[in-house]
Amino acid sequence: MKDTRPKNLDFSTFSLPLPAITSILHRISGVFIFAGLALLLWLFGESLSSEQGFNNVAMWMDNLIVKLVLWAVISGLLYHLIAGIKHLIMDLGIGETLEGAQTGAKLVVALSAISIILTGVWLW
Repeated sequence: MKDTRPKNLDFSTFSLPLPAITSILHRISGVFIFAGLALLLWLFGESLSSEQGFNNVAMWMDNLIVKLVLWAVISGLLYHLIAGIKHLIMDLGIGETLEGAQTGAKLVVALSAISIILTGVWLW
């Protein structure tokens, strides 16, 4: 049997809808925070180990790169939380239509952007 279907392997020509993009980002953020959580737990453990450990963490938090990494991990956590809540609401049968999925995806992007910006303001 000869397969005559066209094959499009140029990923730059694909245009995914916003709900698909937010779903993919939800999965990526889950993988990202898996690694980032190790950093957060290490910083937390170091800060609780002794007074010197706490002072070390406080000193590290003045470093721009450490703040950026911390902000990135917290941003991943916030996005994953907000997108996860949207998925839980969809599991209840709310927003399963195409229009509902579009609205939910827009809300996830808007709420995530607001919370990520506010976190950046709080860190600095």
